[in-house]
Amino acid sequence: MRMRFYLGAYEICRLLIYVSSTQTQSCMKNITFLFLLLIIGGAGCKKDTPQPQFPEAGQTTDTLLTYLALGDSYTIGQSVQPAERYPVQLAKALEEKGIAVAAPAIIATTGWTTADLKRGIASAGIAGKQYDLVSLLIGVNNQYQGLSKQVYKREFTELLLMSINFAGGIKENVFVLSIPDYGYTPFGKSRKASISAEIDEFNSINKHITDSVGVSYYNITPISRNGLADPALVASDGLHPSGKMYAQWVDLIIEEVVEKVKE
Repeated sequence: MRMRFYLGAYEICRLLIYVSSTQTQSCMKNITFLFLLLIIGGAGCKKDTPQPQFPEAGQTTDTLLTYLALGDSYTIGQSVQPAERYPVQLAKALEEKGIAVAAPAIIATTGWTTADLKRGIASAGIAGKQYDLVSLLIGVNNQYQGLSKQVYKREFTELLLMSINFAGGIKENVFVLSIPDYGYTPFGKSRKASISAEIDEFNSINKHITDSVGVSYYNITPISRNGLADPALVASDGLHPSGKMYAQWVDLIIEEVVEKVKE
């Protein structure tokens, strides 16, 4: 049987040092919060009313793999059909590999920042629940709104630790996706250079945090940078990924995700 690795003291220390670096007055407050989170264990875009998506009533998950997807418009699949969302395509790909999967539980809304996602999780009624697989993709709206990178560092860390807790503390059952680059879309192409540079900065932050705790990190940003060369990769709104692009994300990660969920 495959060994499971839980978040250890070494990873926690590295993470706390990174998050608290460059902070002054709020440093101890943030460190205290992160420790409590680990102990308790559950604890440019328009913003829509939060619409968490859960398996349909009556669908049993007792014998099915459960999957929680956390994020923003890229997770809820703005401007694509529900079947084209990347969590749904990933679940289908797992099914095709012989792994029975319940309909993904999706907590994501267009326009959400890290702070919005934290609030969405708190109001979704999933405290104490555990999932076999958890994904996290968040940060484009922090960049789009010009929000603090230091705040992003702290809140992304909190969300990643929440994700690990939702996976029962098994960090290998969690994965993070990098932020796509919307500079390579009709909407963003006039500011492509500045958008790309800022996306790279935010991805540098989320990758460092993810690597610090030993969680899998999948870099889908290069795929998003084909959006101008291949217009079919962009949805009809000229901004978000199409189902075709989401399928390419799934193709990139599926083999490693299969290994994650195998016993």
